[in-house]
Amino acid sequence: MLKWLFVIAGVLGLIGVRVIEHQAFYDPFLQYFSSADKKAHFPEFEWTPLILSYIFRFLLNLLFSAVIIQALFQDRRWTVQGLALLAIVFIVTMPIYLYCIYTKFEIGYLFSFYMRRFVIQPLILLLIVPMFYYRKQFLDRK
Repeated sequence: MLKWLFVIAGVLGLIGVRVIEHQAFYDPFLQYFSSADKKAHFPEFEWTPLILSYIFRFLLNLLFSAVIIQALFQDRRWTVQGLALLAIVFIVTMPIYLYCIYTKFEIGYLFSFYMRRFVIQPLILLLIVPMFYYRKQFLDRK
């Protein structure tokens, strides 16, 4: 029972990060990407607060993801592996997304939009949980 309370707390934490994104994080691209007008004006921004805000958001998502992974599988090594995968994806996608911003999304609106999704949301968690579940089932059969 306690396991599921931690999973629910982790999921609620991830939802909470999303709910408070307008108030808690500096991200002028929230409005840009939520606009129905695909030709919206490229927003003015400052690099340092933007990067620090993305890193802070990543760390919050990482914390709640760790709670979920640890509660579901109760194996520290797997939790560390999951966090490493999340970190690797962030380390790869963050510079790509920053380049997209630098070029004012000349690389493409949708490409930039999805790079941003990988930076600001723990999408890889949706792959890690089933992967670890399958791994657990496989190891339990041996």
